[in-house]
Amino acid sequence: MNLILWKKTVAEAIGTFTILFAGCGSVMVAERFPGSISSGGISVIFGLAVMVMIYAVGHISGAHFNPAVTLAFAATRNFPLKEVGAYWSAQVIGAVSAIGLLTVLLPPGHTFGATHTSLQPLQAVGWEIVLTFFLMFVIMAVATDTRAVGTMAGAAIGGTVMLAAWVGGPVTGASMNPARSFAPALFEGNLGSLWIYLVGPFIGALLAAFIYSHLRHEPSGE
Repeated sequence: MNLILWKKTVAEAIGTFTILFAGCGSVMVAERFPGSISSGGISVIFGLAVMVMIYAVGHISGAHFNPAVTLAFAATRNFPLKEVGAYWSAQVIGAVSAIGLLTVLLPPGHTFGATHTSLQPLQAVGWEIVLTFFLMFVIMAVATDTRAVGTMAGAAIGGTVMLAAWVGGPVTGASMNPARSFAPALFEGNLGSLWIYLVGPFIGALLAAFIYSHLRHEPSGE
């Protein structure tokens, strides 16, 4: 791994770590200290964590923090395919490290911030596809289109995460991110429904990336 890629992956690991430490941490704190953080507050925390880390390291790594986002960028030729594995590894390491540290720093509890659903599996996959589609569509708009206001990328993406969490949080946990779901599920020892949070986000992100790429390019001669 060359030095530039190493720096990018470290930034990805730190960004993903921060999002899970703040977001899943807020879920764990709410369970262990009842009345401390509301469900609405958790949605805001996730969105703010995404926003601040985009501004912190977006200029270093592109601020993916999400394996589905990385794959969608690569599939639409906005990211080198050969670097996907390194980014995925960094994102998973960051996510697992965050939950591991939270486990050490907080009293024992029943939840580690994992995403769960009471829906039928295909319904849950559908929700994750739609929520991730919205997120990736906004990411494509602000990150790949020069006509967009780039300085507002963090606010736009963080706001989308917040909205999705408010609407979809009670339904599926509004993961939209395989790394975000994998790490808490690993610590809870419950990987049975993890496939929902792999299939849904990957499909949603790919659909959004390809559709926005098509919309962005005007026909030649117009």
